[in-house]
Amino acid sequence: MKNFQEVISYIFHPLFTPIIGTLSYFLLTPKYSPIQLQSSSILPIFILTIVIPIISYFILKSIGIVNTIFMPSLQERKYPLYINITLLFIIVYKVIPYNYTSELYYFFIGLIGAYFSSLLLLFFNFKSSMHLISMGSLLMYLISLSVHFEINIILGLCFFTIATGLVASSRLYLKAHSKAEILIGFFVGVFSQLLTIKFWL
Repeated sequence: MKNFQEVISYIFHPLFTPIIGTLSYFLLTPKYSPIQLQSSSILPIFILTIVIPIISYFILKSIGIVNTIFMPSLQERKYPLYINITLLFIIVYKVIPYNYTSELYYFFIGLIGAYFSSLLLLFFNFKSSMHLISMGSLLMYLISLSVHFEINIILGLCFFTIATGLVASSRLYLKAHSKAEILIGFFVGVFSQLLTIKFWL
């Protein structure tokens, strides 16, 4: 059972949130998006949000700042959050403006708000769940895309709703977070996207 819960935590790791959101947009949008536009968005976002954070993690681990990829302590979480927020700002200012899509732009603005909120909570000695921040952000973003484009993606929403429950259960089972940290993380993710949809929905 423990192995299954660990697999869930790895599959739905927050590291994958930006690229999942980006791929979801290009899969769902009825707008014409040529391959050049998609590749010029997906590739740099993949590099900036997965490749560079993984390299950064190994550097931080080698110098003793973090111990595991799940970063259980408050102090361990601060440096990766600094790095991720910086990389998200780079995407917002350097990647998206060249192929501007408001839906993606505000998705990343929402992520920055969510990650910054999580960082702020660390200074008050509260460790919100990054896994649930990510799942809440993705779920709210998909709901918003469904409403915005007037398309039925009920199966996708069901999948992510079930996945959110599985991720929450896995974090509780592995004793990585308390119920309060799980709930706060989820609502931070949801509300960070809710606050941005008025600009594009």
